[in-house]
Amino acid sequence: MKRSLQQYFLTGLLVWLPMGVTVWVLMWLMGMLDGIFQTVLTGSEAVIPGFHLIAEKLREIPGLGVIMVSVVIFATGVFVTNMFGQWWLRQWHKLMIRIPVVRSIYTSVKQVADTLFSGSGNAFSKALLVQYPRQGCWTIAFLTGRPSGDVASHLPADCVSVYVPTTPNPTSGFFLILPAADVVELKMTVDEALKYIISMGVVAPGPAVDPLAKLQPQPKSTPL
Repeated sequence: MKRSLQQYFLTGLLVWLPMGVTVWVLMWLMGMLDGIFQTVLTGSEAVIPGFHLIAEKLREIPGLGVIMVSVVIFATGVFVTNMFGQWWLRQWHKLMIRIPVVRSIYTSVKQVADTLFSGSGNAFSKALLVQYPRQGCWTIAFLTGRPSGDVASHLPADCVSVYVPTTPNPTSGFFLILPAADVVELKMTVDEALKYIISMGVVAPGPAVDPLAKLQPQPKSTPL
């Protein structure tokens, strides 16, 4: 009886846990977008006289911040895809790199964003197996490219740059430069490797297996 109760509880948990995490991520994203909209309203109130009356009415509309920020992001993407938008984007880039403090932050974030989200970028192009944090301990890493510039001049020719993510949060991790002979290229995709890392090794790459199948009672065979 006790084992049956545990199986029912685990079955229900496996149904609700993915849904709960998905809702939590969506709520976090919506809160971030709405926070951007609220910041814009607050700044507009300080600059435009009498705008606080309109801002108070806009704050009362639920979900307006998410919609407005999403529309602005989409419209920006449409705008910069044409020749006129590209010209304005170059002018904006020239302006940002002329500001002393902003220049270092802006250029660093732009380079990372271009590498991660550009279709021609090399970020996370392959899943690798490396020995970290010591010999004999293996973990999954992602190929990010090859060393360049002054760093490459101090290293052997055959080196690769890798990113070792942490578990279960792969957004933080460690950047390593290793000899190419010390890394093992895996056949799994980047998505499969990320799932493997986030699940702490529970979700192994391979054919999809329904986790509820193990908890469902097996039909009894009838004797012939």
